Amino acid sequence: MKITIVAGFLLPIPPVRGGAMEKTWSRLAENFAAAGHEVTFISRRWPGWPNRETIAGVRHLRLRGADHTRYLALNLLLDFIWGLRVTRALPPADVVITNTVALPVWLRRIKPTSGRVAAVIARMPKGQTRFYGSVDLLLSLSAAVTARIVAENPRLAPRVIPFPLPIDWSLHAASAARTTPLTIGYIGRLNPEKGIELLLAAAARLAARPDLPPWRLVILGPVAIPGGGGGEAWLDALRTRFAPELGAHLTVLPPEFDPTKLARHYGTLDIFCYPSLAEHGETFGVAVAEAMSAGCAPVVSGLACFNELVGDGETGLVFDHTATSAPHDLAAALARLLTDDALRLRLATHAQVHARQFDYASVASNVLDNLARLIAPRP
Repeated sequence: MKITIVAGFLLPIPPVRGGAMEKTWSRLAENFAAAGHEVTFISRRWPGWPNRETIAGVRHLRLRGADHTRYLALNLLLDFIWGLRVTRALPPADVVITNTVALPVWLRRIKPTSGRVAAVIARMPKGQTRFYGSVDLLLSLSAAVTARIVAENPRLAPRVIPFPLPIDWSLHAASAARTTPLTIGYIGRLNPEKGIELLLAAAARLAARPDLPPWRLVILGPVAIPGGGGGEAWLDALRTRFAPELGAHLTVLPPEFDPTKLARHYGTLDIFCYPSLAEHGETFGVAVAEAMSAGCAPVVSGLACFNELVGDGETGLVFDHTATSAPHDLAAALARLLTDDALRLRLATHAQVHARQFDYASVASNVLDNLARLIAPRP
Protein backbone atom coordinates (compact mmCIF):
# COMPACT_ATOMS: atom_id res chain seq x y z
CA MET A 1 0.00 0.00 0.00
CA LYS A 2 1.02 3.58 -0.61
CA ILE A 3 0.09 5.50 2.53
CA THR A 4 0.38 9.23 3.15
CA ILE A 5 0.06 10.58 6.70
CA VAL A 6 -0.61 14.28 7.26
CA ALA A 7 0.16 15.87 10.63
CA GLY A 8 -1.17 19.22 11.77
CA PHE A 9 0.45 22.59 11.11
CA LEU A 10 1.94 22.92 14.59
CA LEU A 11 4.67 20.33 15.18
CA PRO A 12 7.40 18.53 13.22
CA ILE A 13 7.94 14.81 12.71
CA PRO A 14 9.90 13.13 14.30
CA PRO A 15 8.12 14.56 17.35
CA VAL A 16 10.96 16.42 19.06
CA ARG A 17 8.45 18.89 20.51
CA GLY A 18 6.02 16.25 21.76
CA GLY A 19 2.34 16.00 20.87
CA ALA A 20 0.31 12.84 21.44
CA MET A 21 -0.91 12.58 17.85
CA GLU A 22 2.51 13.38 16.40
CA LYS A 23 4.15 10.77 18.61
CA THR A 24 1.49 8.21 17.76
CA TRP A 25 1.59 8.57 13.99
CA SER A 26 5.37 8.84 13.83
CA ARG A 27 5.62 5.45 15.48
CA LEU A 28 2.78 3.95 13.42
CA ALA A 29 4.39 5.22 10.21
CA GLU A 30 7.55 3.31 11.05
CA ASN A 31 5.48 0.20 11.81
CA PHE A 32 3.72 0.52 8.45
CA ALA A 33 7.05 0.91 6.64
CA ALA A 34 8.51 -2.09 8.46
CA ALA A 35 5.51 -4.11 7.25
CA GLY A 36 6.49 -3.32 3.65
CA HIS A 37 4.25 -0.36 2.87
CA GLU A 38 5.39 2.82 1.11
CA VAL A 39 4.85 5.63 3.60
CA THR A 40 5.10 9.40 3.17
CA PHE A 41 4.73 11.70 6.18
CA ILE A 42 3.87 15.39 5.75
CA SER A 43 4.55 17.63 8.74
CA ARG A 44 5.76 21.08 9.70
CA ARG A 45 9.08 22.40 8.40
CA TRP A 46 11.61 22.82 11.21
CA PRO A 47 14.79 24.93 11.56
CA GLY A 48 17.92 22.96 10.71
CA TRP A 49 15.98 20.02 9.30
CA PRO A 50 15.89 19.10 5.60
CA ASN A 51 12.58 19.60 3.87
CA ARG A 52 12.83 16.08 2.44
CA GLU A 53 14.50 13.03 3.96
CA THR A 54 13.89 9.35 4.70
CA ILE A 55 14.01 8.00 8.26
CA ALA A 56 13.42 4.35 9.19
CA GLY A 57 11.88 3.72 5.78
CA VAL A 58 9.46 6.66 6.03
CA ARG A 59 9.75 9.46 3.45
CA HIS A 60 9.33 12.83 5.16
CA LEU A 61 8.06 15.94 3.41
CA ARG A 62 8.07 19.11 5.53
CA LEU A 63 6.07 22.23 4.69
CA ARG A 64 5.82 25.68 6.22
CA GLY A 65 3.60 25.59 9.30
CA ALA A 66 2.75 27.91 12.17
CA ASP A 67 2.73 28.15 15.96
CA HIS A 68 -0.35 27.39 18.03
CA THR A 69 -2.23 30.43 19.36
CA ARG A 70 -4.65 30.94 22.23
CA TYR A 71 -7.47 31.83 19.78
CA LEU A 72 -9.59 29.01 18.37
CA ALA A 73 -10.72 30.99 15.31
CA LEU A 74 -7.12 31.80 14.37
CA ASN A 75 -6.05 28.18 14.85
CA LEU A 76 -8.85 27.05 12.55
CA LEU A 77 -7.73 29.58 9.94
CA LEU A 78 -4.15 28.30 10.21
CA ASP A 79 -5.47 24.75 9.83
CA PHE A 80 -7.37 25.80 6.67
CA ILE A 81 -4.26 27.41 5.17
CA TRP A 82 -2.22 24.33 6.09
CA GLY A 83 -4.79 22.13 4.35
CA LEU A 84 -4.46 24.13 1.12
CA ARG A 85 -0.68 23.89 1.31
CA VAL A 86 -0.81 20.15 1.93
CA THR A 87 -3.25 19.57 -0.93
CA ARG A 88 -0.75 20.93 -3.44
CA ALA A 89 2.06 18.76 -2.06
CA LEU A 90 0.27 15.42 -1.66
CA PRO A 91 1.79 12.57 -3.72
CA PRO A 92 -0.31 9.89 -5.43
CA ALA A 93 -1.24 7.18 -2.92
CA ASP A 94 -3.79 4.51 -2.08
CA VAL A 95 -4.89 6.21 1.13
CA VAL A 96 -4.18 9.46 2.96
CA ILE A 97 -4.56 9.66 6.74
CA THR A 98 -5.12 13.20 7.92
CA ASN A 99 -4.87 14.65 11.43
CA THR A 100 -6.36 18.00 10.40
CA VAL A 101 -9.78 19.65 10.55
CA ALA A 102 -10.37 21.31 7.17
CA LEU A 103 -8.47 19.06 4.75
CA PRO A 104 -10.97 16.14 4.84
CA VAL A 105 -13.75 18.46 3.67
CA TRP A 106 -12.44 18.85 0.14
CA LEU A 107 -9.55 16.42 -0.37
CA ARG A 108 -11.47 13.52 -1.95
CA ARG A 109 -13.05 15.84 -4.50
CA ILE A 110 -10.16 18.17 -5.24
CA LYS A 111 -7.29 15.68 -5.38
CA PRO A 112 -8.55 12.10 -5.81
CA THR A 113 -5.06 10.89 -6.77
CA SER A 114 -4.04 11.27 -3.13
CA GLY A 115 -6.13 8.18 -2.37
CA ARG A 116 -9.04 7.34 -0.16
CA VAL A 117 -9.33 9.66 2.83
CA ALA A 118 -9.11 8.49 6.44
CA ALA A 119 -9.72 11.32 8.92
CA VAL A 120 -8.46 11.02 12.48
CA ILE A 121 -10.90 12.70 14.87
CA ALA A 122 -8.34 13.73 17.46
CA ARG A 123 -10.59 16.04 19.49
CA MET A 124 -14.31 16.20 20.16
CA PRO A 125 -16.00 17.20 16.88
CA LYS A 126 -17.27 20.76 16.84
CA GLY A 127 -19.50 20.56 13.79
CA GLN A 128 -16.87 19.76 11.15
CA THR A 129 -18.04 16.21 10.53
CA ARG A 130 -21.24 17.59 8.99
CA PHE A 131 -19.01 18.43 6.02
CA TYR A 132 -17.16 15.08 5.91
CA GLY A 133 -19.56 13.39 3.49
CA SER A 134 -16.76 12.45 1.09
CA VAL A 135 -14.48 11.03 3.79
CA ASP A 136 -14.05 7.26 3.41
CA LEU A 137 -13.04 6.33 6.95
CA LEU A 138 -13.10 8.07 10.33
CA LEU A 139 -10.78 6.96 13.13
CA SER A 140 -12.47 7.68 16.46
CA LEU A 141 -10.47 7.80 19.68
CA SER A 142 -13.32 6.73 21.96
CA ALA A 143 -16.98 5.79 22.14
CA ALA A 144 -17.71 9.34 23.29
CA VAL A 145 -16.17 10.74 20.12
CA THR A 146 -18.07 8.24 17.98
CA ALA A 147 -21.35 9.29 19.56
CA ARG A 148 -20.60 12.93 18.75
CA ILE A 149 -19.69 12.10 15.13
CA VAL A 150 -22.90 10.18 14.59
CA ALA A 151 -24.94 12.93 16.25
CA GLU A 152 -23.45 15.49 13.84
CA ASN A 153 -23.70 13.32 10.73
CA PRO A 154 -25.63 10.03 11.05
CA ARG A 155 -24.59 8.95 7.52
CA LEU A 156 -21.02 8.54 8.73
CA ALA A 157 -21.86 5.83 11.28
CA PRO A 158 -20.83 2.88 9.03
CA ARG A 159 -17.50 4.55 8.27
CA VAL A 160 -16.34 5.02 11.87
CA ILE A 161 -13.81 2.63 13.40
CA PRO A 162 -12.38 2.71 16.93
CA PHE A 163 -8.86 4.07 17.18
CA PRO A 164 -7.62 4.23 20.79
CA LEU A 165 -4.26 6.00 20.80
CA PRO A 166 -1.52 3.36 21.01
CA ILE A 167 1.20 3.31 23.64
CA ASP A 168 4.57 1.61 24.06
CA TRP A 169 3.33 -0.72 26.78
CA SER A 170 6.57 -2.64 27.18
CA LEU A 171 8.67 0.51 27.52
CA HIS A 172 6.44 1.89 30.25
CA ALA A 173 5.95 -1.43 32.03
CA ALA A 174 9.72 -1.76 32.40
CA SER A 175 10.18 1.80 33.68
CA ALA A 176 9.01 1.41 37.27
CA ALA A 177 11.56 2.83 39.70
CA ARG A 178 9.49 4.03 42.63
CA THR A 179 11.06 5.56 45.73
CA THR A 180 9.80 7.29 48.84
CA PRO A 181 7.84 9.39 49.51
CA LEU A 182 4.67 8.32 47.73
CA THR A 183 4.36 10.38 44.57
CA ILE A 184 1.24 11.80 42.94
CA GLY A 185 1.89 12.93 39.37
CA TYR A 186 0.40 14.74 36.42
CA ILE A 187 2.04 14.62 32.98
CA GLY A 188 0.57 16.59 30.10
CA ARG A 189 -0.09 20.10 28.89
CA LEU A 190 -0.20 22.63 31.72
CA ASN A 191 -3.39 24.33 30.65
CA PRO A 192 -6.45 25.49 32.61
CA GLU A 193 -8.70 22.99 30.79
CA LYS A 194 -6.60 20.13 32.21
CA GLY A 195 -7.76 20.84 35.76
CA ILE A 196 -4.37 21.89 37.12
CA GLU A 197 -5.93 24.42 39.49
CA LEU A 198 -8.32 21.73 40.75
CA LEU A 199 -5.40 19.36 41.36
CA LEU A 200 -3.48 22.00 43.32
CA ALA A 201 -6.57 22.83 45.38
CA ALA A 202 -6.98 19.14 46.24
CA ALA A 203 -3.27 18.88 47.09
CA ALA A 204 -3.60 21.87 49.43
CA ARG A 205 -6.27 19.95 51.30
CA LEU A 206 -3.95 16.95 51.56
CA ALA A 207 -1.17 19.16 52.91
CA ALA A 208 -3.43 20.22 55.76
CA ARG A 209 -3.93 16.62 56.90
CA PRO A 210 -1.50 15.29 59.53
CA ASP A 211 -2.73 11.70 59.17
CA LEU A 212 -1.24 11.02 55.71
CA PRO A 213 2.07 9.28 54.97
CA PRO A 214 4.80 11.42 53.38
CA TRP A 215 3.86 12.38 49.82
CA ARG A 216 4.75 14.78 47.03
CA LEU A 217 3.08 16.11 43.89
CA VAL A 218 5.03 16.27 40.60
CA ILE A 219 3.61 18.18 37.63
CA LEU A 220 5.39 17.91 34.29
CA GLY A 221 4.58 19.35 30.89
CA PRO A 222 4.69 22.33 28.53
CA VAL A 223 3.27 25.60 29.83
CA ALA A 224 4.18 27.88 26.89
CA ILE A 225 1.19 28.88 24.76
CA PRO A 226 2.78 27.69 21.45
CA GLY A 227 3.07 24.25 23.06
CA GLY A 228 -0.59 24.21 24.11
CA GLY A 229 -0.02 25.43 27.65
CA GLY A 230 -1.73 28.18 29.57
CA GLY A 231 1.28 30.47 29.66
CA GLU A 232 3.94 31.28 32.26
CA ALA A 233 1.89 34.09 33.82
CA TRP A 234 -1.02 31.71 34.50
CA LEU A 235 1.27 29.09 36.07
CA ASP A 236 3.14 31.69 38.14
CA ALA A 237 -0.18 32.91 39.54
CA LEU A 238 -1.08 29.37 40.60
CA ARG A 239 2.32 28.87 42.21
CA THR A 240 1.96 32.09 44.17
CA ARG A 241 -1.52 31.17 45.29
CA PHE A 242 -0.74 27.64 46.48
CA ALA A 243 2.91 27.96 47.56
CA PRO A 244 2.09 28.80 51.20
CA GLU A 245 0.03 25.62 51.59
CA LEU A 246 2.00 23.18 49.43
CA GLY A 247 5.58 24.28 50.06
CA ALA A 248 7.98 21.40 49.45
CA HIS A 249 5.15 19.04 48.49
CA LEU A 250 5.03 20.52 44.96
CA THR A 251 7.56 20.08 42.16
CA VAL A 252 6.96 21.49 38.66
CA LEU A 253 9.20 20.10 35.91
CA PRO A 254 9.74 21.20 32.31
CA PRO A 255 8.35 19.04 29.49
CA GLU A 256 10.19 15.89 28.45
CA PHE A 257 9.89 14.78 24.84
CA ASP A 258 12.29 11.85 24.76
CA PRO A 259 10.09 8.71 25.04
CA THR A 260 12.54 6.75 27.19
CA LYS A 261 13.14 9.61 29.63
CA LEU A 262 9.43 10.35 29.78
CA ALA A 263 8.72 6.70 30.60
CA ARG A 264 11.15 6.99 33.53
CA HIS A 265 9.12 9.89 34.89
CA TYR A 266 5.96 7.79 34.75
CA GLY A 267 7.86 5.01 36.49
CA THR A 268 8.53 7.19 39.55
CA LEU A 269 4.82 7.85 40.16
CA ASP A 270 2.59 5.84 42.47
CA ILE A 271 -0.62 7.69 41.65
CA PHE A 272 -1.39 9.40 38.34
CA CYS A 273 -4.00 12.15 38.49
CA TYR A 274 -5.59 13.52 35.31
CA PRO A 275 -8.38 15.86 36.47
CA SER A 276 -9.25 17.25 33.04
CA LEU A 277 -12.20 19.61 32.70
CA ALA A 278 -12.17 19.58 28.88
CA GLU A 279 -15.65 18.24 28.15
CA HIS A 280 -15.30 19.15 24.48
CA GLY A 281 -11.57 18.54 24.12
CA GLU A 282 -10.51 15.22 25.63
CA THR A 283 -10.97 12.19 23.41
CA PHE A 284 -9.01 9.32 24.93
CA GLY A 285 -6.33 10.13 27.51
CA VAL A 286 -3.07 8.71 26.19
CA ALA A 287 -1.16 10.03 29.22
CA VAL A 288 -3.51 8.03 31.45
CA ALA A 289 -2.89 4.87 29.40
CA GLU A 290 0.88 5.40 29.56
CA ALA A 291 0.74 5.90 33.33
CA MET A 292 -1.37 2.76 33.71
CA SER A 293 1.22 0.84 31.69
CA ALA A 294 3.90 2.05 34.10
CA GLY A 295 2.01 0.60 37.04
CA CYS A 296 0.40 3.78 38.40
CA ALA A 297 -2.99 3.82 40.05
CA PRO A 298 -4.99 6.42 38.06
CA VAL A 299 -7.43 9.02 39.36
CA VAL A 300 -9.40 10.77 36.62
CA SER A 301 -12.30 13.15 36.22
CA GLY A 302 -15.67 11.84 35.10
CA LEU A 303 -15.28 12.65 31.40
CA ALA A 304 -16.90 10.11 29.09
CA CYS A 305 -13.68 9.66 27.12
CA PHE A 306 -12.07 7.95 30.12
CA ASN A 307 -14.75 5.25 30.37
CA GLU A 308 -12.80 2.79 28.23
CA LEU A 309 -9.66 3.34 30.30
CA VAL A 310 -10.63 3.66 33.94
CA GLY A 311 -13.34 1.68 35.66
CA ASP A 312 -14.07 3.20 39.07
CA GLY A 313 -12.83 0.82 41.74
CA GLU A 314 -11.51 -1.62 39.13
CA THR A 315 -8.64 0.02 37.26
CA GLY A 316 -8.61 3.35 39.08
CA LEU A 317 -10.77 5.95 40.79
CA VAL A 318 -13.14 8.44 39.15
CA PHE A 319 -14.45 11.67 40.69
CA ASP A 320 -17.13 14.09 39.55
CA HIS A 321 -15.29 17.14 38.26
CA THR A 322 -18.57 19.06 37.82
CA ALA A 323 -19.57 18.90 41.48
CA THR A 324 -19.17 21.97 43.69
CA SER A 325 -17.29 19.65 46.04
CA ALA A 326 -14.82 18.56 43.31
CA PRO A 327 -11.64 19.74 45.14
CA HIS A 328 -12.77 17.91 48.29
CA ASP A 329 -13.78 14.79 46.32
CA LEU A 330 -10.48 14.67 44.45
CA ALA A 331 -8.54 15.13 47.67
CA ALA A 332 -10.52 12.29 49.23
CA ALA A 333 -9.74 9.95 46.32
CA LEU A 334 -6.03 10.79 46.48
CA ALA A 335 -5.96 10.38 50.26
CA ARG A 336 -7.65 7.02 49.92
CA LEU A 337 -4.86 5.76 47.68
CA LEU A 338 -2.13 7.30 49.85
CA THR A 339 -3.40 5.53 52.96
CA ASP A 340 -4.56 2.20 51.52
CA ASP A 341 -1.52 0.41 50.08
CA ALA A 342 -3.48 -2.72 49.18
CA LEU A 343 -6.07 -0.77 47.19
CA ARG A 344 -3.44 1.31 45.44
CA LEU A 345 -1.43 -1.72 44.38
CA ARG A 346 -4.53 -3.68 43.31
CA LEU A 347 -5.77 -0.85 41.10
CA ALA A 348 -2.30 -0.30 39.66
CA THR A 349 -1.91 -3.98 38.79
CA HIS A 350 -5.32 -4.20 37.11
CA ALA A 351 -4.68 -0.92 35.28
CA GLN A 352 -1.39 -2.17 33.87
CA VAL A 353 -2.97 -5.36 32.55
CA HIS A 354 -5.91 -3.44 31.06
CA ALA A 355 -3.64 -0.98 29.24
CA ARG A 356 -1.81 -3.71 27.36
CA GLN A 357 -4.53 -3.84 24.71
CA PHE A 358 -3.41 -0.38 23.52
CA ASP A 359 0.13 -1.45 22.60
CA TYR A 360 1.45 -0.22 19.24
CA ALA A 361 1.69 -3.63 17.59
CA SER A 362 -1.97 -4.40 18.18
CA VAL A 363 -3.24 -0.98 17.08
CA ALA A 364 -0.99 -0.83 13.99
CA SER A 365 -2.21 -4.23 12.81
CA ASN A 366 -5.83 -3.18 13.23
CA VAL A 367 -5.33 0.08 11.31
CA LEU A 368 -3.60 -1.68 8.42
CA ASP A 369 -6.41 -4.25 8.21
CA ASN A 370 -8.99 -1.47 7.97
CA LEU A 371 -6.97 0.41 5.34
CA ALA A 372 -6.60 -2.76 3.26
CA ARG A 373 -10.37 -3.27 3.31
CA LEU A 374 -10.87 0.38 2.43
CA ILE A 375 -8.88 0.22 -0.80
CA ALA A 376 -9.91 -3.30 -1.81
CA PRO A 377 -11.84 -3.51 -5.11
CA ARG A 378 -15.56 -3.26 -4.55
CA PRO A 379 -18.30 -5.17 -6.43
